[in-house]
Amino acid sequence: MAALKLKEQILEQIPTPVMAVDKDLRLLYMNKSSLELLGKSEADVIGKQCYDVVHSSHCGTKSCCMLKSLETGETCSDRAELPTRNGMTVVEYYAVPLKDEEGNVIGGLEFAVDITAQAQYEERLREQNQTIRLMSTPTIKLWEGVLVLPVVGVIDSMRAQNMMETMLNRIVETYSKVIILDIQGVAAVDTAVANHLIKITKATKLLGCECILSGISPAVAQTIINLGIDMNAIKTKSTLSDALLEALEIIDLEVTQKQR
Repeated sequence: MAALKLKEQILEQIPTPVMAVDKDLRLLYMNKSSLELLGKSEADVIGKQCYDVVHSSHCGTKSCCMLKSLETGETCSDRAELPTRNGMTVVEYYAVPLKDEEGNVIGGLEFAVDITAQAQYEERLREQNQTIRLMSTPTIKLWEGVLVLPVVGVIDSMRAQNMMETMLNRIVETYSKVIILDIQGVAAVDTAVANHLIKITKATKLLGCECILSGISPAVAQTIINLGIDMNAIKTKSTLSDALLEALEIIDLEVTQKQR
């Protein structure tokens, strides 16, 4: 009895919310941290179904780690949101099966860690990364039916994928027939970059849009030749102005000099 009392005292002093349920998800125990987090008393919770007390985003769904733990007999962890006296809280929680001496699952133990601040920080990082990606791929509408994407800096696999997604979405949004990919600001092109450009060109054609590659520097042109990369599938122009003239011709527009 003394050992049991000591274990209960330890659980009560742990700052992490802890609860125990039987196989029917009836609450057998909630420590002080759990009760304080939910703003409830022991009399409010003991004997009730845990999902009627906790109300997390996983309660009553197949995502519930406690259900998984009871079914599989293994530890399960995940993230969830739950309403608390402090507002909506994000927790990382762990469900562990409770077993008898013969190894039969008789219930489950669950403890949670409040990671609301971490989740908010991660969300801000995602928003910042999204903003940076949008800034790094500014697809500009030059003319009705003509888009341009100026590329500056290094092109890696992730950026190339983002460029492709941005271009394809803008083509669909604007019903554009031509898109100019200007790489004047790209210092170096290797085999991987060239392959990315070829993939982007093929993807735009599937949407009925012609892709023109402009701004190829002498150094980049020499690198492409030395690498033996076949660029025949890509329509190229040396300058952005040449690419624009080509684009206007494709959409049946002609640029003439105004007579004075």
